[in-house]
Amino acid sequence: MPLIEVQDLARDYRVGEVTVPALRGVTLSIERGEFVAVMGPSGSGKSTFMNLLGCLDVPSGGRYLLDGEAVSGLGPDRLAGIRNRYLGFVFQNFNLLPRASAQENVELPLLYANIPAAERHRRARAKLEKVGLGERAHHRPAQLSGGQQQRVAIARALVNEPPLILADEPTGALDSHTSRELMALFQELNAGGITVVLVTHEPDIAAYAKRLLMFRDGRLIEDQQGQGARFKGQGTPGTPLPLEPCPLNL
Repeated sequence: MPLIEVQDLARDYRVGEVTVPALRGVTLSIERGEFVAVMGPSGSGKSTFMNLLGCLDVPSGGRYLLDGEAVSGLGPDRLAGIRNRYLGFVFQNFNLLPRASAQENVELPLLYANIPAAERHRRARAKLEKVGLGERAHHRPAQLSGGQQQRVAIARALVNEPPLILADEPTGALDSHTSRELMALFQELNAGGITVVLVTHEPDIAAYAKRLLMFRDGRLIEDQQGQGARFKGQGTPGTPLPLEPCPLNL
């Protein structure tokens, strides 16, 4: 059974008297353990697709099954529960609480799940260690570099042990060196069994994935696997640029 399965997935938005189709009948499946890059120009539907996968929006038509469960028609409370159980989110701008420490930021999903304090501390510290930031646990975001802040965001995404990480332009605010190190971390997580779906507009970032989905005008126009997905002048998805050992304290 695929982890993600969508059938004729569609999303329309009303703009005044006009209906704007943002996603038009997308059908695909994503298996457990895949690393998928989603690309397309502005307005292609890739962000709408990710919002639907993340249960942050509801489709206008079609079906979405997550781990075999139809989530398309569920209410807000059920969707919140699914997000907490299945999904970890990583965003371009980190979305960290500025007055909270790295550890407190990582603990937030556990706090919402009513996990006891001692267990929250243990799990958050373990995830910070996993991303190479154990020694920065008590630093606030302003005391961390951009790469370190994104590692905190990744640790937060991992703290509930989700099977799926959704990353929306996670390297968009980072320099190229830091981006390469972050992508090495995503590869490491994927090698450990976590499914990763990543939106990017950068071919060299998409080249770290094992599969490419290309969107245009709300439609899926390309679905390329492994060595068949080549980017002119950028190498092959799944064959990363030279990296330094990871995890690192950025």
